[in-house]
Amino acid sequence: MTERYVIGVDFGTESGRVLLVDVKTGQEIATHVTPYTHGVMDEFLPDGTPLGKDWALQDPSDYLQVLYQSIPEVIQTSGVRPDKIIGIGIDFTSSTVLPLDKEGQPLCFDPKWKANPHSWVKLWKHHAAHEEADIFTRVAIENGEDFIKRYGGKISSEWLFPKVYHMLREAPEVYEATDLFIEACDWLTYQLTGNLSRSSNTCGYKAFWNYKTGYPDSSFFRKVDPRLVGILDTKMRGTVLSIGEKAGELTNKMAQRLGLLPGTAVAVGIIDAHASVPAVGAVQPGQMVIALGTSTCHMLTTNQEKEIEGICGLVKDGIIPGYYSYETGQVAVGDAFAWYVDHATPEYVTQEAKSKGITTHELLEEKASIYQPGESGILALDWWNGNRSVLVDANLTGMIVGLTINTKPEEIYRALLESTAFGTRKIIDNFTDEGIEVNEIFATGGLPQRNQLLMQIYADVTNREIKIADSQQTTALGAAMYATVASGKANGGYDNLMEAAKHMSRVKEKSYVPVPENVERYHEMYRLYLELHDFFGREHKNIMYTLKNNKGHIVGTMV
Repeated sequence: MTERYVIGVDFGTESGRVLLVDVKTGQEIATHVTPYTHGVMDEFLPDGTPLGKDWALQDPSDYLQVLYQSIPEVIQTSGVRPDKIIGIGIDFTSSTVLPLDKEGQPLCFDPKWKANPHSWVKLWKHHAAHEEADIFTRVAIENGEDFIKRYGGKISSEWLFPKVYHMLREAPEVYEATDLFIEACDWLTYQLTGNLSRSSNTCGYKAFWNYKTGYPDSSFFRKVDPRLVGILDTKMRGTVLSIGEKAGELTNKMAQRLGLLPGTAVAVGIIDAHASVPAVGAVQPGQMVIALGTSTCHMLTTNQEKEIEGICGLVKDGIIPGYYSYETGQVAVGDAFAWYVDHATPEYVTQEAKSKGITTHELLEEKASIYQPGESGILALDWWNGNRSVLVDANLTGMIVGLTINTKPEEIYRALLESTAFGTRKIIDNFTDEGIEVNEIFATGGLPQRNQLLMQIYADVTNREIKIADSQQTTALGAAMYATVASGKANGGYDNLMEAAKHMSRVKEKSYVPVPENVERYHEMYRLYLELHDFFGREHKNIMYTLKNNKGHIVGTMV
C-alpha cells in the first residue's frame, strides 16, 4: 500500500485532540491537544450572566480553535506532506446541541443573543431539560410510539429534542431565531465541507431517528407542543448519512486554513465513545466496549434487536455496519472520583501525596488496594450526576452507606470505584437476562490506562476478563478509521470498517482476569447494591428527588 495517512479529531469535554495515523498499520504518527479556552460553563456565561441548576454550556469557538491549532501542528510535527493525507474523521461528546442562524453560525456569536444562555451550546451533561424529557416520555407512551422502545422506554434530558423543547419553553424568542438545531459533530462537518448533513449515529441515538421510518411523525411533536409542528421540515433539515460514509470534501477555504488539500474526504461524524469500538477491533456480535472517562458509555454489538430496559439507543448500522449496536451508560465515573479528590479528601492525604511526588488519585489507589472486597464495610451508589442506565433518571443522586467514625479516605475512594463497577454489572446483567450475549469486554479511555485497581475491581465484580485498549487516543484513532472508509480503497483507504479494524486496531497484551475469591465476595456486595438500587431508584426515589429539589433552598421552603 502506498504511504497514506488520515486525521482523527476527538472533541472531549475539556479539550480537543488531533491524531495523525498511518492507514496501513494504525501507527500514531503525531498528536496535539488544544484545551478549550472557555471550558464548561455551569455557573455563569462569559459576561457574568448566571446559569440555572443543572446547566452545562460551551463556546463553539473553542471547537474551531481545535481544528485551527491542532491540525496544522500535527502536520508540521510529523513532516507528512498534505497530499499524503486522504481523510478526516470527527468524534464528539453527545448529545452536544447548537442553535444556528441562517448563515450556519451559532447564535451565541451574534451580539444580539450572546447574553441569553439558550443561544450557547448545550453540552451532553446539561440536565436542565429533565422536565421536558419527562413530557416527551409521557406523550410517547400515551401515543403508543414505537420509537421509545429503542430507548428503553424512557427519554433522557441529555438528548436533542428535550434540549430544544427546553429552549422553546424558556426562551421562545431564541427558538424562533434559530434556523437549525444540530449536533456539534455535524456542525463541524458542515463547516469543513459546506454540506449540511447529519450523522445516522447521532440522529439514531440522540434524536429518535430510525433507518426505516426516519423521525417520529409530526403528529407526535404536535401532541408534545403545537409550537413544535413543522420542526422536522424547518429546524431539523439535513440529509441523514450513515457511519463510514463521506460527509463531503474539504472546501478551499478550510483547506487553506488547516494546511490540507481541497477535496480531502471528511467522514460522517460519530459520538466519541462509539468511535472507540473499531479502534479495539470490537466489530463482531457479543463484543462490548466500555469507554471509561468522566462518564462511561457501554457499546454492545449484536445481531439481535430486542426491547431492553434503560438502553440509551438501539440503532442498526449505528456503530458497526451490518449489526445492531446498543448504547448504555453511567453519567458520573471519573467525575465522581474527581469530586471526592477535589472536594472531600482530607488535607493530610493531599499533603502526603505531594510529599511522595504522586497524585492524590495515585495515593488513594495505593492505599485502597490493600483492602479486600467488603472489608471496609461501606457501599456506594454511583449516581453522582444522575443515572443513565438502567433507570434513566437525572434526578437520582449519589449515596454512601456504612460510614463510621473509623472510616478512612481510601475506603471511601475504593467504595466509589466499586460502585461504578456494580453499575456496569447491572447493565451487563440487563442484557444477558434478556438473552443477549456479552462474550468479550474491552475497556478504553483514560481511566483503564491509569488505574489498575479500578480495572481489577471491574474484572472481579463482572467475573469477566477485561481487555485494555493499547492506544492512548482510542477515540481519535477510531475517528481516523472511519475516515479511511470514507476515503475509500481507491484513494488509499479501506472499503469497510472490518478491513480497517483488521489493520489498524490493537489492544494491550496484558488483560485483567477475575480473582475467584474476590468474585465470590463481590457477588454478595452486588446483591446489597441491587437492594439499594431498587429501594432508592424505584420504590422510594422521592427521597432523592426531594433532597435534590431542596438543594440551595431555604429550609423553611422545603416541599
